[in-house]
Amino acid sequence: MKTPTAKPSDMLEVLELPSILVNADYEIEATNAAYESAFGKLDLSHRPKCYAVSHGYDKPCDQSGEDCPMTKAISLKQKTRVLHVHHTPRGKEYVDVEMTPIHNEDGDITHFVEVLRPVENTVTTHEAVKVEGSHPLFRAVLGQVSRVADSDIAVLLLGESGTGKEVIAQSIHQQSRRAKKPMVTLECSGLTETLFESELFGHTKGAFTGANFERQGLASAADGGTLFLDEVGDIPLNLQVKLLRLIETGSYRAIGASEPRQTNFRLICATHHDLWRRVQEGLFRLDLYYRINVFPILMPRLEQRRSDIPLIANSILESFGRTDRFHLTHAAQALLQEADWPGNIRELRNFLLRATVLNDGNVISHDVIRRLLDERAASMTGGLKLDSVESKLTAYSLASLERRYFEELLDEHQGDKKAAAKRAGISLRTLYRKLEGLGSAN
Repeated sequence: MKTPTAKPSDMLEVLELPSILVNADYEIEATNAAYESAFGKLDLSHRPKCYAVSHGYDKPCDQSGEDCPMTKAISLKQKTRVLHVHHTPRGKEYVDVEMTPIHNEDGDITHFVEVLRPVENTVTTHEAVKVEGSHPLFRAVLGQVSRVADSDIAVLLLGESGTGKEVIAQSIHQQSRRAKKPMVTLECSGLTETLFESELFGHTKGAFTGANFERQGLASAADGGTLFLDEVGDIPLNLQVKLLRLIETGSYRAIGASEPRQTNFRLICATHHDLWRRVQEGLFRLDLYYRINVFPILMPRLEQRRSDIPLIANSILESFGRTDRFHLTHAAQALLQEADWPGNIRELRNFLLRATVLNDGNVISHDVIRRLLDERAASMTGGLKLDSVESKLTAYSLASLERRYFEELLDEHQGDKKAAAKRAGISLRTLYRKLEGLGSAN
């Protein structure tokens, strides 16, 4: 590609997405109308640096802890993409950046066309939820989501319960070409054969006892849209062949029907299981495993992205939709960030919901969070009832209750600290820290 002779801004106008022309010194030389509409008009007379405009940095991204698309494009000598968090008139937003190098007649790179795809981070499930986080592990997830959303390939979301797999599934759907069609969800845990077929394929009137009307199955409801199979690893082995046939052929037969029907959906699955281990144990079909595991995305645990906890907590409070929106003090946020959340984001959400009920006013303080964390720790002993937590805490110190709990836990596991930590739902490092602190407690 040769250096353009046309006016740079005219060249960019052929691009529908927000775009800029950047030279090798990181200076923005031109923008298109889509960029001005999305991010505001720039004063180009002073040749603003791209990293200063996008991030507020005083040096290039790769010198400020970020991936630099320009550096990657130069290194690879081809177009490259990265996910960035940009400063915009609306605040910080996720942006998928695509950088294409432009060569002169001698083959040297002189300019770059940077195309910016704003990534929607508000997901509509039963409520508006923001996909929040700037930790590198979570940014990697969002980068994968941004890349895979436009395709129709099957996605497998892996991770512990409560890590946000359903929200990410919704995000993939809402960024895809199928967004105007429905995303339907089938919770696969605990389904009998009849219930599984009825839910997925539907049934005709009179197909079985109690079938008093015709019912549309989720395979039909997802036609043109997305089918999300939550906890797909829990589908019994004898039912997996029915799902495999649906995925391979797009055809199914409603219970009681004689004619097959067709459907076309994008498949997203999620599980907390190690599916490969289940394959080796004979609990999951190998052919089905390869059908659904086309594009795996691993969801990090909340403890792996502790720096995101304050942001997630405030987003959760915002999602409650109260007119008197609750706010956390900085000290309260610090407590939440230090605490362990074995139930991940789901547990944090339930904890904050309780805090809003028990809190006076709309500012949640350090004291409220500390009291609720203490109650949670006390209830873990199993010897306290919820209605007697406060009276017990007056008779015993929290330290003595925790010490007794961990002593009994270690005794139960014959001193195996790794097993004890897993049972308590905390990391091994946290267990050592607690034992060290409790050793000197009165």
